[in-house]
Amino acid sequence: MAQLTGKAAQFLALHQPGAPLLQPNAFDIGSAKILESLGFGAIATTSGGFAGTVGRLDGQMSRDDVLGHCADLVAAVAVPVAADFENGFADEPAQVTANVALAAATGLAGCSVEDWSGSEIYEMPLAAERIAAAAEAAHTGTTQLVLTARAENLIRGRDDLADTIARLQAYQQAGADVLFAPGLRTVEQIKAVTESVEAPVNVLVSAGAPPLAEVAAAGAARISVGGSLAIVAYAALVEAANELRERGTYDAIAHAFGSAAAIRAAFGA
Repeated sequence: MAQLTGKAAQFLALHQPGAPLLQPNAFDIGSAKILESLGFGAIATTSGGFAGTVGRLDGQMSRDDVLGHCADLVAAVAVPVAADFENGFADEPAQVTANVALAAATGLAGCSVEDWSGSEIYEMPLAAERIAAAAEAAHTGTTQLVLTARAENLIRGRDDLADTIARLQAYQQAGADVLFAPGLRTVEQIKAVTESVEAPVNVLVSAGAPPLAEVAAAGAARISVGGSLAIVAYAALVEAANELRERGTYDAIAHAFGSAAAIRAAFGA
């Protein structure tokens, strides 16, 4: 594992197996400020959540869109921000290096690079070469990043835990600081991963996941929620709007106003 310095080293130190960093995913400046005000020690972006803010779907934002979004969030909060940097916005390793260097320049503390091209899983050894290329940019220069390598099998139709673990091991060897396999559904699967690698492991949780205490006990060093909070926010909008249109009542709005003071406080009121 690389010897990180500065903001990246401080961020990596928060990753403790068994006592994980709870890192929620913000989808815009406002949600980032709210999450920081609630006491979370670090924030991640979400590619799908960010896309939703402009009426698009996950995977439809450009590299420059995402870089601008990352810079906005970094400027808005004091806590470390880590980016969902999709596949590094490139197939070829050399371009992944260049793009991760651009991500580092935004002031991020970390970023993830996945092995899903947008249409298929990258085959080995190219997948590992891409992580090594990302690590080259993340670990050199005046601004460093905690690099998370994502193995996408389990959410891309390849329900193969053994191959997922083999990929994570290869990505660790290639220089990843943190490992991540979205789609782990049980404590047993989480343990199988955390016991097979040395690097800290991020676990994605959402509806149906084991309780946080069990995820922590299984060895998770970081816990994230992906686009779930963005879905919660938009679902609340749908619920309130449908109630207004269909019933002519305001119960959902009244309930939401219970959090209005906390929201205003997060925005500096």
